[in-house]
Amino acid sequence: MKLPAFCLVVLMPTWVAVASAAAVNPNDVERLLDAIARIESHGNPNAVGDGGRALGAYQIHRAYWEEGTELLGVNWPHRDATDPKKARRVVKAYLLHYGQGKSLLEMARIHNGGPRGDKKKATLPYARKILADGSLSSGLHAQRL
Repeated sequence: MKLPAFCLVVLMPTWVAVASAAAVNPNDVERLLDAIARIESHGNPNAVGDGGRALGAYQIHRAYWEEGTELLGVNWPHRDATDPKKARRVVKAYLLHYGQGKSLLEMARIHNGGPRGDKKKATLPYARKILADGSLSSGLHAQRL
């Protein structure tokens, strides 16, 4: 049975949207965290960027850190963003909170652009860098960048 062209044109974007919002595998989230650290700092926990405002392997700014630690229910100072274990926990909490129901690339864009980063055109180049990293291929869904 052939689907009418109308169905393909109208329903295909919905199928892609549903696929990209599917639940994200926890192992894929771990690979995303690894990719973010590589893109941000080559995995250097002592990295400092943006004139001293971004710290650690994930290059975390103070506002991001404060939101992430609040989500975790801990009171860690921003300087602890250089602690690899704490930083990973904060980034994971932030992404799982703001990226709920989002794809891995949308979550990467949230890391780069804040809670609504997945909607910002300015975060598309960052998503392309994450995609080019190559470690997320199994966890990606059909998307246009």
